[in-house]
Amino acid sequence: MARRCAVTNKGTQFGNNVSHANNKNRRRFQPNLQDTSLLSDSLGQLVRLRISVNAIRSIEHKGGLDAFLLDAKDDVLSLEARRLKRRIAKAQEKQQAAA
Repeated sequence: MARRCAVTNKGTQFGNNVSHANNKNRRRFQPNLQDTSLLSDSLGQLVRLRISVNAIRSIEHKGGLDAFLLDAKDDVLSLEARRLKRRIAKAQEKQQAAA
C-alpha cells in the first residue's frame, strides 16, 4: 500500500539526517496516515479513506467532507478523491432537483 494521502495526495518526502560532524545520511519523512471513516452528508453514508492528519484537520476546518471536496481544485486531489467529488456533486444536484 502506497504511503500517500487519498485526499491531498501528500506522499513521502526525502531529506538528510545531519550529524554534529556534518555527515549526511538519507532519510524519509512519512506522512501521518490514518484509516478513517468520514460522513458524507450528500451521499448519506460513511466513506472509508486513508488520509493524513493534516487532511483531517483541513476537512474539519472546511465544515465536512462534502464542503472540502467541492471547494478543492481537481489537480490537487487524488484520483479516488476526484471520483468521490463527482459522486457528491451528482447527489447534490439530485437533491436540488427534487426540492
